[in-house]
Amino acid sequence: MEVISIDRSTYEELLTSFNSFVTQMKAMAGRGTDKRLGEWLDNQDVCQILNISPRTLQTLRQNGTLAYSQIEHKTYYKPEDVERVIPLVEVRKKDTHSYESHKRKGGGI
Repeated sequence: MEVISIDRSTYEELLTSFNSFVTQMKAMAGRGTDKRLGEWLDNQDVCQILNISPRTLQTLRQNGTLAYSQIEHKTYYKPEDVERVIPLVEVRKKDTHSYESHKRKGGGI
């Protein structure tokens, strides 16, 4: 075993730096608990809530309509963001339904 000797002031400075580092890490860890994943929704949850397909959900993400976060290839959504897009999705469903109905009746565009 190798013994390294340092003077007291160097040791105290090192200890102070280490304690400061520990305090900063605890503060960062505390901020992370504000974003508990238990409160977030995954793709399946959002598809069920909005009554849409996974492809439609992908479109909402791609065009910026629905905000999301990705962690290790899994996508999560804040419930309040999903609530905000419910009226938009309903309007799109009505528009699509009207268009399909008009098309079946032989109407032109």
